[in-house]
Amino acid sequence: MKSSNPFIESLKKYRFELRHLTVVFIALLILQLVLLYVNKVSLRNFVDDTQEWFQKNSAEKFAGLSASTLELLMETTRKNTTPFSGDRRRVIQFFDIILNQHVLQQNVEEICLLVSNSDKTYVIDDGRVLYTFLLTQKIEEPDASSRHVEALNIYNDIRKELKANEEIVNVLKNNHTYHIFVPFVPNGEFMGALYMKNITDVSFIQRAIISNYEETSIIYTALFLLGLLAMYYISMYTVKERDEAQKRLLDEHEKRIKQKIDFDKETLFTKRIYHTHHKAEKVMGFIKDDLRSINPQNIDEIKYRATRYSNFISRVIYDMKWYDPPIQTIRNMSFQTNLNEVVKFIVENIFNRTAKKSNSFEIVMKLDKNVPALHINEFVIWEIIEPLIQNSIDHGGDENILITISTEHYPAQRSTKLVIEDNGAGIAPELLEENENGVKILFLENITTKNETSSSGYGCYIAYEIATQRCGWSIDAENLPMRGCRFIITIPH
Repeated sequence: MKSSNPFIESLKKYRFELRHLTVVFIALLILQLVLLYVNKVSLRNFVDDTQEWFQKNSAEKFAGLSASTLELLMETTRKNTTPFSGDRRRVIQFFDIILNQHVLQQNVEEICLLVSNSDKTYVIDDGRVLYTFLLTQKIEEPDASSRHVEALNIYNDIRKELKANEEIVNVLKNNHTYHIFVPFVPNGEFMGALYMKNITDVSFIQRAIISNYEETSIIYTALFLLGLLAMYYISMYTVKERDEAQKRLLDEHEKRIKQKIDFDKETLFTKRIYHTHHKAEKVMGFIKDDLRSINPQNIDEIKYRATRYSNFISRVIYDMKWYDPPIQTIRNMSFQTNLNEVVKFIVENIFNRTAKKSNSFEIVMKLDKNVPALHINEFVIWEIIEPLIQNSIDHGGDENILITISTEHYPAQRSTKLVIEDNGAGIAPELLEENENGVKILFLENITTKNETSSSGYGCYIAYEIATQRCGWSIDAENLPMRGCRFIITIPH
């Protein structure tokens, strides 16, 4: 069943090689490491925020509880204006516990009571002094301000805010030291603040959490890498097997292509020899006629024609030895072939000898004397030109055909054009259409322009193959506007 998903169909166009899998493996590994780093940073930030909240909240609660206890104790003491000496000692002891014993806690470093009287602020860190201040509103002994300078300075900065809002003020310094000021309002009257310096250290919790996360991350990363390595190995093995199978398939395909090429060459060789065999028979007839008509007056002319005829027969016999002749026997710098002379000889000594018997066609030559010599074997050129001229004779019908052969040299384009045209019936339009390879149907195998059903259709095919594949020329065919057709051979220099 064919998939309808265009994305999947587009992926099928690509081959995944080992290098692609390696890139994916490295990308996943880097992504995993980045993910672990981001998670670790996020966890550390979360723990830091949680620690900060916990430290602030616990310190404020602890300070608030101490201030509430102190307020209740002071209110109870004020109600009993004439306490006994035993009650006095217990109250002072309670005050000392609140002001001093809290310092024994792990996180509390400093605690005192800051009270305001008129414009002056007093610092109290002793139970007896606090008790005396509670009853008399006076400080009898030296003030404790020298022992709590930092607390007093901060209190002076926030006193107005503290009195106006009567809310706990928490000042954080050095990222872990909390200076907590709890409004001191016994009986609803603002008297000052209870100060507590709290250094809450829960870094051991952070270390434990981070350590546990790192252990989990290491195990997870190890399992992830193990899975990736397993997938990479399996994929690598699969790709290797696929590549080996594709290599064997390509080798087999290459072998078949070579066999087909050899078969096509042998087929073309057979057809070429079959085609030239008839030409050789005709040439041999010309040689016999010349030998029968030889006399002292025409001996030189007959020797010239017989030599050229014999050379053509020799070429035919040589071609019978090779279905793929060496390139140097076709194109070679030692060849200095005069194209005009080859055309003249073929016309005068092949076709005109036939025309004298049939009187069915006439050939006119318009040859450019500036055409340079070609580095092509003249009998290879003969094999190209002769079928095209014969085609113009054969497809013209029963009427007298006028065939014009012209050559013209183009120095600027460094090329020569050989044109063979006639005034015959022309070529069927469907034969001038191009196939998927850009080759006109006329030049394909088993295609003929003749009306006879017995025609083999090898002439134009062989001329095209020799001109394009062996000589490096280009050949084209077209119908003339009024009547007839034209073959154009472009010869680069």
